[in-house]
Amino acid sequence: MPLNAVILDDEPLARQRLRRLLGKVAGAGVQVVAECTDVDELMRLARRTRVDVLFLDIELPGGDGFTALRRWNGPPPSVVFVSAYDQHGVRAFEDRAVDYLLKPVSAERLRETISRLLPADPIAAATPPDAHRRRLPLQLGRRTVMVDEDDIQAIRARGNYVDIETKRGTFTFRCALGEFIRELDADTFLRVHRSCVIRIAAAIEVITLGSGRYRLTLDCGRQVVTGRQYREHVQRNLIGRPFGSACP
Repeated sequence: MPLNAVILDDEPLARQRLRRLLGKVAGAGVQVVAECTDVDELMRLARRTRVDVLFLDIELPGGDGFTALRRWNGPPPSVVFVSAYDQHGVRAFEDRAVDYLLKPVSAERLRETISRLLPADPIAAATPPDAHRRRLPLQLGRRTVMVDEDDIQAIRARGNYVDIETKRGTFTFRCALGEFIRELDADTFLRVHRSCVIRIAAAIEVITLGSGRYRLTLDCGRQVVTGRQYREHVQRNLIGRPFGSACP
């Protein structure tokens, strides 16, 4: 039986993105039965709907996420806090939260949360990890090379070709960059320049260069300079709000 999930967040785009990620990561294991925008709406819903897991924002109109837990009447759900601020983490775990996610939530991070919520599947546990890795068949002349998405570092446009830089080396493939990235997972890869896409998890350092540009260092040692028009994409998907920075 799937877990009944409710998302409490006053930002429509945040709710939409989390619902989409849950569908991708949890599949049939978690069913989003409702979305709420404030604590009062959640309380009304809880009186008539079984809630197994609650994805709970903290900053809300008419109260905060902790207020919702204090007012809860009935079997307590598993609680996952989803917030743009990290200073509430200690209190969240004191309230027995299953997890504390920082926005923007990545698919990889949410997958960790789901593994804590869903009972272990003995069949899945016995499946080798590589069985779940997505592999891209690249037609290179007379041969087809299988490239794991997790091995890709960056993809750079070069005329009518793309250079796919991986831990195994660089593969040159005849295809326009825009066409190629349509086949990739939008939550795993990020366009940082009109001629370059990176795998988000490969970025290990971001250095501000000024004029809206950044220099990214990938875990293979390669570096990428971002384009000015992609500044917001880099800030939202790579930087967010660093730990230790001042909170509003």
